Amino acid sequence: MTGIEALPPQTLTIAGLTDYLKDCLELDPHLQQIWVLGEVSSVSRSSKGLHFTLQDETSKQSLTCVAWNSYAQKLKISPSAGDQVIALGSVRLYPQQSRYQLQVYQLLAAGEGLQALRFRQLHDRLAAEGLFDRDRKRALPTHPQTIAVVTSPHAAAWGDIQKTLRDRYPGLQVLLSPAIVQGREAPASIEAAIDRIETDGRAEVVILARGGGASEDLTCFNDERVVRAVATCGIPVVTGIGHERDESLADLAADYAAHTPTAAAEVTVPRLSDLWDHHHTSMDRLREAIQAAIAQQAFRLDRLQARLQRANPQTVLNQQQQALKQLKRSLIQATRLSLTQAQHRQALCQQQLMSLDPNLVLKRGYAVVRAEGQILRSPQDLQLGQAIEITLAQGAIQAQITALPTPANPP
Repeated sequence: MTGIEALPPQTLTIAGLTDYLKDCLELDPHLQQIWVLGEVSSVSRSSKGLHFTLQDETSKQSLTCVAWNSYAQKLKISPSAGDQVIALGSVRLYPQQSRYQLQVYQLLAAGEGLQALRFRQLHDRLAAEGLFDRDRKRALPTHPQTIAVVTSPHAAAWGDIQKTLRDRYPGLQVLLSPAIVQGREAPASIEAAIDRIETDGRAEVVILARGGGASEDLTCFNDERVVRAVATCGIPVVTGIGHERDESLADLAADYAAHTPTAAAEVTVPRLSDLWDHHHTSMDRLREAIQAAIAQQAFRLDRLQARLQRANPQTVLNQQQQALKQLKRSLIQATRLSLTQAQHRQALCQQQLMSLDPNLVLKRGYAVVRAEGQILRSPQDLQLGQAIEITLAQGAIQAQITALPTPANPP
């Protein structure tokens, strides 16, 4: 027994172990497209691509990276030593050196860049589900009687909304569903506030509002929980989040997005004075339309009366009676003419029939000879001793052939 034969059965060669590790790394779906955060510690270029190293600030562990030329020219930023970046790539293992590195497809600046990346990824995922589609947007009620507001009861936005609604549409019922609109607890609070409104069931439209502030104060309106609560709410939602430069994901999911809380209140209800002016304008137009219709019908009535005076009914009746008598005379004349023509045609047909009557021919001395019911036209159709029937003008006789003519000799 040799030394090799004595090895344990689980023993691997270096190549076998390397291939196994390569499959574990490169076939892992989590490592095929992964974002890695780190600080660039070194950068170098080669004819094939861009090589750099990422280092973790805390543990000081490092990861070698490569962006081949086909991807290097598409990177959002070019890495420089000391930059804090996030790299998108897949893990690859190189058997010759038994080491792994990150094959980079994209490179972004960390910090604001990471936040923007997360925003874009969530936006694309929710958009793919159809949460931002225009055909999901519902029309706002024209004259709502009850409106619910989701905002902080201590925020200036709540006071602005109340004042705007009261000035534009007095008598409106406004319900407040209080919520935290800033910080980590805000998404869950906003989601719960919207759910309370749906459970209550009185509101016809919902206003989700917050006054202006720094961009980081408004991040709760980009939270997936808030966006889904707005998109799936059974009541139309109007947002007035208070920053005009950018749209939040909640704005995109809402049925209508206004720039400020005041603007949200303005689009939710009409101005009562405008409705009053519109009502008076409509009444004036209706009055003018009725007067025009009456004038038109009066003019038509005058024309009909004039026509009636010009055309006396008795005169028209007499004219129609005369026309009827004339039609009667024409019909009698046409009938008589047709009868005369028919009688003439009958006489002609009778003469033709008499000229073709075989009895008249027999009366002139002719006879008809039949054999077996068939009229004979030639002696060649007869035979000696054959019985024949001879029809005369005054009856018929039976006879028998006793002699036949001698056929003529051919020339």
